[in-house]
Amino acid sequence: MAKLLMLCTMVAACLALAAADWSPGTATFYGGADGSGTMGGACGYDNLYNAGYGVLNAALSQTLFNDGASCGQCYLITCDGSRPGGEYCKLGNCITVSATNLCPPNFALPNGGWCGPGRPHFDMSQPAWEHIGVYQAGVVPVLYQRVQCSRSGGVRFSMAGSNYFLLVNIQNLSDSGSVAAAWVKGDNTWWIQMSRNWGANWQALAGLVGQGLSFAVTSTGGQYIQFLNVVPAW
Repeated sequence: MAKLLMLCTMVAACLALAAADWSPGTATFYGGADGSGTMGGACGYDNLYNAGYGVLNAALSQTLFNDGASCGQCYLITCDGSRPGGEYCKLGNCITVSATNLCPPNFALPNGGWCGPGRPHFDMSQPAWEHIGVYQAGVVPVLYQRVQCSRSGGVRFSMAGSNYFLLVNIQNLSDSGSVAAAWVKGDNTWWIQMSRNWGANWQALAGLVGQGLSFAVTSTGGQYIQFLNVVPAW
């Protein structure tokens, strides 16, 4: 009886979160049982633990990845038992994953494979995928929706570059999870608008060596936040 009540509670929780906003897609998995093979990726987050994301993550098909604009977004996913392949679902379970990588089309397969053009597909970390599907299946039909992200530990800025080029990877943003616009300010400059280079990497063509740096971010949810004096001049 206790197990039945727990299952009913989980099903109700998934449905309550989703209401009528589910969209159909498919999901596979990669990266090994510990998720270590999902580190790095097309968002540029490198070590996903250091960046705040952990292993509950997914590589998005080209349709969902949106040239990197979806990096950091969160998706609620449940297995769809009503479609072919649904017999491999762990019914009643749902999992929230962060978008950390691209699943590119494989044009050696018909229509580019599961991540081919026009397909909403999630290549999930194995630990996340096994929460909703039976391992032996390999691929399952899913229902998904984008949801707000809950993060801890603060926004992080990982930097590279040279005298007149700054590359900043923006990580661990909460709420909408993804960055719509970014700026940098040196001690001797006003706010300089950055442009997306690739993934979650934003660039500024400016000479900022030896200056303390501040950043500003507008999320895709419309939240504007300033992070003042993040990098000391030394």
